Amino acid sequence: MKIDKTKLLLFALLIFCSVGCDRVTKGLAKAHLEGLGELSYLNDTFRLVYVENSGAAMSLGADWHPDLKFWVLSLLPVGVLALVLGFVLKNINRLDFIHLTGLGLIIAGGAGNLFDRFFNNSLVPDFMNLGVNSIRTGIFNVADVCISMGIIITLVFYRSLERATS
Repeated sequence: MKIDKTKLLLFALLIFCSVGCDRVTKGLAKAHLEGLGELSYLNDTFRLVYVENSGAAMSLGADWHPDLKFWVLSLLPVGVLALVLGFVLKNINRLDFIHLTGLGLIIAGGAGNLFDRFFNNSLVPDFMNLGVNSIRTGIFNVADVCISMGIIITLVFYRSLERATS
């Protein structure tokens, strides 16, 4: 089977650009926000605050034993991303651009956060927070946005993904 090189190139470009954006914004956040406390914008709807998260979303697992944390927050995601990447490469000719975008964003976001797990002492920089009054998100980063958007796209278009790969 011949692989559609245009799809593969666009898929790789999406991942490269998304990981690049994540890396750059985390570097900027560290350089310009670390130690400043919270900066508030748009009537406190958007906050910038630099934290280094040793857990997953909302610091889940931050207090786990280091061995458990390594397996669940580092090795398990590597396996999941490998499975998603394998699925995409096996089915790339049958997947349309919306599915490739959703799955590519999941891979890019996962790779961005895994980079920090492996090369930043297991600490993932987070720096954005949204909300109104006391209803707020956790503090997150661009990789988290990629993962969330990728999951939403994949779930919204799941039925057509199921048809495309069956």
